[in-house]
Amino acid sequence: MAYRRPRPEWLAQQSFIVQHSISPEIGVHGIPMDNFSRSGSGGVNLSRLSVGMDLNEPASSKWSSTTSIKFEHVRPLNDNGQSMSRDLDGFPVTCSGSPHDSMVILKQESRYAKANDHSFFHFSLQIEQGIPVLSKWLIFNKFKFVASKGVKLGPAFLLTRMTGGSIVGDMAPYQAFAIGGLGSVRGYGEGAVGSGRSCLVANTELTLPFNKMLEGAVFLDCGTDLGSAHHVPGNPALRQGKPGSGVGLGYGLRLKSQFGHFVVDYALNACQQKTVYFGISNLAS
Repeated sequence: MAYRRPRPEWLAQQSFIVQHSISPEIGVHGIPMDNFSRSGSGGVNLSRLSVGMDLNEPASSKWSSTTSIKFEHVRPLNDNGQSMSRDLDGFPVTCSGSPHDSMVILKQESRYAKANDHSFFHFSLQIEQGIPVLSKWLIFNKFKFVASKGVKLGPAFLLTRMTGGSIVGDMAPYQAFAIGGLGSVRGYGEGAVGSGRSCLVANTELTLPFNKMLEGAVFLDCGTDLGSAHHVPGNPALRQGKPGSGVGLGYGLRLKSQFGHFVVDYALNACQQKTVYFGISNLAS
């Protein structure tokens, strides 16, 4: 639920948000299967309740920014919906060691965008700071950047993207950077490459139009946890045999319609295992 306070467009826009979600935690606790091409349930689900406020600053030239502050309560659940503090191997799934974690997060996101008829460049930087309102609440600093550039090459279009980040301070396993899957390293299941305190992922994709609605694509993805997996509490990546780095390549189709941008990808990972993805995606975002 969100409420946006009406204000003139030259003033910062305020949004008040209450959000609750329950979802499987596959990226970190999921178990790689079929030569890392997919990830099965590790028996951990996350219930998140967050209450906060977003402040969107008016765009200035090519820059825009958003500042937010929120309270977040995270409670791991098993597949039966019951609270849990340890995973199937007996390792903690929260930072506090109790069945839940609480934190106040101050987040700053800055975005830069530049485009012309032949190319574009996007850059975003997110910084999150855990504020110790109470002694048992998480204290951490986390940053993530995404840089993407697209260039026209005759009728074809070359798109590259690099994503990276790191976290220092208090950390629960579910806060680790999960590497692998659609939007990361294709050819692998979600989080099947690795999960660490740091990550670096690079994507390159070349698309060629067949007509106004249909495009063909070839792509190459690679990612690494930069050797940081053992710094995640309980080291879930090592226990699940994740390699920590991986390369995926493949080809696919892109269908543009009035209902969205539909994607079908066929990918092969470094273990020679094939994966097919269906979905709606935008690599530049």
